[in-house]
Amino acid sequence: MLAIKAGSRAEYTLVGREDVILLELQKMAVDQTLFRIQPASQVVGMGEKPAQAMRNKKDSSLRVGANLVKEGKVDAFVSAGNTGALMATARFVLKTLPGIDRPAIASLMPSTTGQVLMLDLGANVDCTAEHLTQFALMGEVYAHAVLNIDNPKVGLLNIGSEEEKGNEVVKEAGERLKNVTPCFVGNVEATGIFQGKVDVVVCDGFVGNVSLKTAEGVASMLVHFLRESFNQSWLAKLGYLLARPAFRRFRDRFDPRVYNGAMLLGLNGVVVKSHGSADGFAFFHAIKAAEELVANRVNEKTQSIALKMQTMTPAASPSPPSALNTEESLAS
Repeated sequence: MLAIKAGSRAEYTLVGREDVILLELQKMAVDQTLFRIQPASQVVGMGEKPAQAMRNKKDSSLRVGANLVKEGKVDAFVSAGNTGALMATARFVLKTLPGIDRPAIASLMPSTTGQVLMLDLGANVDCTAEHLTQFALMGEVYAHAVLNIDNPKVGLLNIGSEEEKGNEVVKEAGERLKNVTPCFVGNVEATGIFQGKVDVVVCDGFVGNVSLKTAEGVASMLVHFLRESFNQSWLAKLGYLLARPAFRRFRDRFDPRVYNGAMLLGLNGVVVKSHGSADGFAFFHAIKAAEELVANRVNEKTQSIALKMQTMTPAASPSPPSALNTEESLAS
């Protein structure tokens, strides 16, 4: 409803058990004619294994939603469901864009100069240099098309800024990127993610997910310490009252709900993952992320550049084993 109230001109299809959807709309006193309902009889639990969900629940909301995108009945699919099952199902149904080997989970995060896009955040634990190169390409396209940055600065997350630092995969990816795009600025350390040194941070899913969770943990700790400090004395409480406008601005800028909506870039269709505990405001931002991907034709631009890039880089090294590849075979 927040999206509609904000003036969104999109048409919305709600996917799931029809009786549950109608009951919720009734509880909220929402006009049911504002939505289409696409029934899906099965539900994928948050703890279910992706392979089992694809094999046994072909009428789940995840599978039905992905099918709607594939059939062209909707332009984008937004889900707060099981992340692994959503990624595996979306990849199985939609496949990847030509020129892209694997999709990546990407999300915006705050920085001292605005926002920074980071990928991959957990879809691919093991990556080759070619995969990292493709992630960088997808991030560059997004930063240019959606964030309106003419020449986005793309950096590889590494243990040092020097070219000789890092493992062989990262060093090879750096060499590839130097030949592919002038937007590549080299390695960036973890401290530089939020300092505005780059617009796009590229890493494998293991490093990206650990970095994300670490940042979330530090932010939570800081909030805890601030609250603890302001409750220590009446002078501290008075200080908080005087500084409250500044703290409100701080809260609004770093509100995690504003950055809700992890984008599954590289799929042949638009899919966005919302946090499972998202409230209405957070889910609204996930919808906005999907609308921006569609409106700015990010997939079309990614595909065009990816195919061109294939002629500019050496042959990709063999892909390491992927859990998603296994899940695809199980679902067939």
